[in-house]
Amino acid sequence: MGLMAKQGQPQKQGCADRVNKFIDLSLFKHRGFIIYLVGNIVMFFGFFAPIVFLAQYAKDLGVNEYSAAFLLSILALVDMVARPLTGLVANTRWIRPRIQYFFSLSVAYNGLCHLLCPLARGYMGLVMYAIFFGVAFGMVCALLFEVLMDLVGAHRFSSAVGLVTIIECAPVLLGPPISGALVDIFMDYQYMYYACGVMMLAAGIFLLIMNIYNYRLLDQEEKEAKQRQGLRRRDQ
Repeated sequence: MGLMAKQGQPQKQGCADRVNKFIDLSLFKHRGFIIYLVGNIVMFFGFFAPIVFLAQYAKDLGVNEYSAAFLLSILALVDMVARPLTGLVANTRWIRPRIQYFFSLSVAYNGLCHLLCPLARGYMGLVMYAIFFGVAFGMVCALLFEVLMDLVGAHRFSSAVGLVTIIECAPVLLGPPISGALVDIFMDYQYMYYACGVMMLAAGIFLLIMNIYNYRLLDQEEKEAKQRQGLRRRDQ
């Protein structure tokens, strides 16, 4: 009777089992997800700071307050147009099969914009930077979760978004203060833009190289799976 009572009681679940009910921890074994996560962590350290300090950087170059603030309006307007256009391009038959490459190049393009920003000394130069940066920012934002779904599939997407959001909170929150510290140390905004550019360019190159590697492994695994399936059919 005692044994039957024990068998009827629900087994106590460990902490990992409870967490796994809400978030799919097996995603940490997913090669593509890990590549995406590492690249995004590096990227987000330099993603938002250029926007935060753009108006102040313009004022530091002698631009009046109204014109400096207007740069953010230009960036936002271009970003608003770039996002749907990027979505349309990403869903074409030429881009969709290798959308990870498109995302990697978009991240690298952001970094390149920031590296070139200190060369823009006049107001028109900053306007051009705001336009190109608006396109780059819109591209990344439009593709950010699209490429994640492409990697993990729709059935694991909600868990993947949850994990990514939790982990990426750190670089998102730390990026602007660290960039601000660079401005305080060097007393110049140029080095902050250089640092953000390097971080994003490095993230883009990392994502591009690792996605090339991942796609090759996936193709190889698919071929091996087909070969095994063919051998099983012959044996039957």
